[in-house]
Amino acid sequence: MTEWDVKKLRILRTLRDRGTVTATAEALLMTPSAVSQQLTNLAKQLGVDLLEAQGRRVRLTDAAHLVLRHAEAVFAQLERAEAELTGYLRGEAGEVRVAAFSTAVPALVVPAVRLLRAGERPGPDVRVREAEAAQAYDLLTAGEVDLALSLAAHAPTARDPRFRLFPLLADPLDVALPADHPLAGAPALRLADLAADRWIFGGSGPWSEITTAACEAAGFVPEQAHSAAGWTAILALVEAGMGVALVPRMAARERREDVVMRVLETDRPRRHVVAAVRHGAESGPAVARILAALTETARSFPETVQQN
Repeated sequence: MTEWDVKKLRILRTLRDRGTVTATAEALLMTPSAVSQQLTNLAKQLGVDLLEAQGRRVRLTDAAHLVLRHAEAVFAQLERAEAELTGYLRGEAGEVRVAAFSTAVPALVVPAVRLLRAGERPGPDVRVREAEAAQAYDLLTAGEVDLALSLAAHAPTARDPRFRLFPLLADPLDVALPADHPLAGAPALRLADLAADRWIFGGSGPWSEITTAACEAAGFVPEQAHSAAGWTAILALVEAGMGVALVPRMAARERREDVVMRVLETDRPRRHVVAAVRHGAESGPAVARILAALTETARSFPETVQQN
């Protein structure tokens, strides 16, 4: 019978995900030569070529992709086993390490933790790490966190065998206007009405993409007057009359006296929020409880529109 070495299979999967031996070695805290040696040994154990040269780099063979398709099922089953064993050893409390983007921490994670603490049974020990999507999924893949919260647009696809995705909510984007803006008191407001305004959003990254995509869908390209990523800075600039901005309703709790938040009547854009765990880990008692608490928090969130 063929010998399947889980450690070596994880190295092969990391090479597929990272693309190079050097990046794989950095991710796994190994030397490149150790990575190459482990993969050579795995190829001998399986009796197939796993890598082939492509210039100065290597690429996975068809046999390697076949091996990984089956290995993903093994990894998922091991996650289930680890989750059940954790539940057996620790009971339903356990520990859940959560990576979440900045606005999700106060809007979703903290209320979910409070919900668990208010229950009759002890809740899991939740440890929070603020992280944007790219870092969150790297941490999830490496096993450094157990659950990641991100925008759906920046999550892996539902067909990615490494993860299980759970849609939570659709968060509407409202427009922040200076209090003396001519349209601050308009009876109805469309995004296109603000095509000639100066806009405030990040120079790059998710929020820049969301703002420009929403404006382009409304028929115009926003003129970026100022670049800011944090909501405190964005709302301060709006308050000073230096421009307008799209603000997710989850982040709009930070009210300012001279900023008017307006709901878009017709072309209301939304950002969709999802939770993700490693495939199989959702069956663990502690992870299952925090997922349930996040789902309940999202369902009862007073200022958001639920996903269908």
